[in-house]
Amino acid sequence: MRTPTSPHITATTPEDIADAYRTVLGKFCTGVVAVTALDDTGNPVGLTVGSFSSVSLDPALVAFFVGRHSTTFPKVAASGRFCANILAADQHELGRAFARSGTDKFHGIDWTPATTGSPRLTGAHAWVDCHIDLVQAVGDHDLVVGRVVELGATDTPDPLLFYTSTFHQLTPAGPA
Repeated sequence: MRTPTSPHITATTPEDIADAYRTVLGKFCTGVVAVTALDDTGNPVGLTVGSFSSVSLDPALVAFFVGRHSTTFPKVAASGRFCANILAADQHELGRAFARSGTDKFHGIDWTPATTGSPRLTGAHAWVDCHIDLVQAVGDHDLVVGRVVELGATDTPDPLLFYTSTFHQLTPAGPA
């Protein structure tokens, strides 16, 4: 049996949980997704999320969470649609750029319109184009559920990963 390594983090009180939350949940590896849409003037907007998930096969639904402080998500929500671009391993600069506020995130970025018109980023590992089905407040975030309109994948070898506040790439651990 494997024993935990130091330092070991345990949190049981609300204060301790608040302090340890990011560190502990940072131990969970996620993919990196750029959620994109067109704003009410037709300009592309986007944000990075690490909480993208499948929800249902029938009907085909996906979801992500976004902080309520986001200045970009209200523009995505107003459009009623989004494209979830699952970033490829070599797109860490895109992941970083789409996480910033107040910048032209699409400067120099190649994209084509997906079926809904939302930007599908060139070179993305995969994409899921959706109509927004539900936005529900959950704690200090909004849960966003999208009904899939179109999806696809490219032949890029690996997705971009986020683990312990750093971008990573896949490395095989051994045979399955």
